[in-house]
Amino acid sequence: MSHRAKKRFGQHFLHDRTVIDKIIAAAQLDPQQQVVEIGPGLGVLTDELLTRSAHVQVMEIDRDLIARLEARNDLRLTVHAGDVLKLPWRDFLLQPPYTLVANLPYNISSQVVFRLIEHRDLFQRMVLMFQREVGERLVATPGGKDYGILSVLCQLWFEIKTVTRVKPGAFSPPPKVDSIVLQFQTLQQPRVDPVDEVLFKKVVKGAFTQRRKTLRNSLLASGFTAEDIDISLQQAGISPSCRGETLSLQNFSDLTKSFFKK
Repeated sequence: MSHRAKKRFGQHFLHDRTVIDKIIAAAQLDPQQQVVEIGPGLGVLTDELLTRSAHVQVMEIDRDLIARLEARNDLRLTVHAGDVLKLPWRDFLLQPPYTLVANLPYNISSQVVFRLIEHRDLFQRMVLMFQREVGERLVATPGGKDYGILSVLCQLWFEIKTVTRVKPGAFSPPPKVDSIVLQFQTLQQPRVDPVDEVLFKKVVKGAFTQRRKTLRNSLLASGFTAEDIDISLQQAGISPSCRGETLSLQNFSDLTKSFFKK
């Protein structure tokens, strides 16, 4: 049964055997492992996951692909039909920790990552494919143009390693950009104390609201008051004239702690 890739779903089907093998190796599966796959597509990765694990749950939005998956009639495969950004993950991922494998649709990859951060307790390990530009943001260090909100939040909760870089020819149809596969290991404890997760996220987002502005002005634009900003920056030992992309995880922790006291 043939399937034409649908642009609205950002479908690019992986077929390169070398890349597939590297993804499977990075997943470090065992016969008892429970696995989750996002966007299984034609099921090339799904086949490998099923041969190496106890059970695989997949999330897929394309009705045609859902029908193909269900037609397998494999008791070790459970299909969840719907939008990965809307499906109630905690309602069916009832036996954590899981290993997650995904060739993420590039048009929603950042949104998926935010959901993964919120549901990080469900996963011990994740192997994810990104557009290279997005993936490089996740591993970026302070001071560079790629360092941003996702860099900070992901590095707070995960150990991230590059598995492999992937050329467009590894997919059908080939995307117009290079890709990258990253392995995420969920940390037992965050790298630094976020103090209050909601506030920490607000501070981080605020610091990058206006990247060309100073940290003080960027925080002002995100809704913090001038008085709270000035006192908190002083207490955290951070210059108001610096920019958000220069702050380390510890800087963000110290700044959140100062705001929290207010």
